[in-house]
Amino acid sequence: MSNYVINHLKALEAEAIFVIREVAAQFETPALLFSGGKDSILLTHLAKKAFYPAKIPFPLIHIDTGHNFPETIAFRDQLVHELGVQLIVGSVQEAIDKGRVIEETGADASRNSLQIVSLLDTLEAYKIDAAMGGARRDEEKARAKERFFSHRDEFGQWDPKNQRPELWNLFNGRKNYGEHFRVFPISNWTELDVWEYIKLENIQLPSLYFSHQRDCIIRDNVILAHSTFLKLKANEEVKNMTIRYRTCGDMPITGAVESKADTVDKIIEEIATTRTTERGGRADDKRAETAMEDRKKQGYF
Repeated sequence: MSNYVINHLKALEAEAIFVIREVAAQFETPALLFSGGKDSILLTHLAKKAFYPAKIPFPLIHIDTGHNFPETIAFRDQLVHELGVQLIVGSVQEAIDKGRVIEETGADASRNSLQIVSLLDTLEAYKIDAAMGGARRDEEKARAKERFFSHRDEFGQWDPKNQRPELWNLFNGRKNYGEHFRVFPISNWTELDVWEYIKLENIQLPSLYFSHQRDCIIRDNVILAHSTFLKLKANEEVKNMTIRYRTCGDMPITGAVESKADTVDKIIEEIATTRTTERGGRADDKRAETAMEDRKKQGYF
């Protein structure tokens, strides 16, 4: 890895740690939204560095849809144990059982949008006034509209046309009672930056991100893992494929890519030449052109 790349990564690291420390300084009850994906794992690593040798001074929040990859949950629990931090779990299944949300039906059913209610309920229950997440501006066009400090109103909703200016890394965390902020410390990172930093810091990830064999189906040109959560359509065939994941979400909606990249170096080489965004295989983003922005306005991460 060249000195230029290392210096670039260290500059991104310093910026992210500065933002994390600003959150700890400006807010009373911050938290880190943890999905078990590479970006939230990276953000957790940065939070650890920001306060070392002390422990991370805020909890991790995971919104459990019940449709997670088993590898994600196992990795989450092991990481929380190693770090000795508090884990708060919001349950989509619990929201369904209480009648707070209605589960979708049919072959293309998803619990993705149902996370919104569980997330907002969890933030309210624990009085979270700043929720940090690992979203990046290069992931999706709606996320490119976010500030580092992204204001949410008393209903947890986001207005992309009414965000505060951020000049010279001056962040305005003032809010009224009941409002909160979503904060994105790695906004300026790219997918390639993330993987190069993972290599530099030797950050451990779930096995999902590396090439492996898995039973899959192909639906609308998206490779989906075969599981008990996935309802097969007529003429869909289950076959064993060599795949890996670039992003990590629910099993029924997260698209994989055919890949033999089983090391970080091979993944970096693969990403450097790809022409498809990492969320290009997410079925939840394909429902409408503005699917992500619509969910974000309602309170989605």
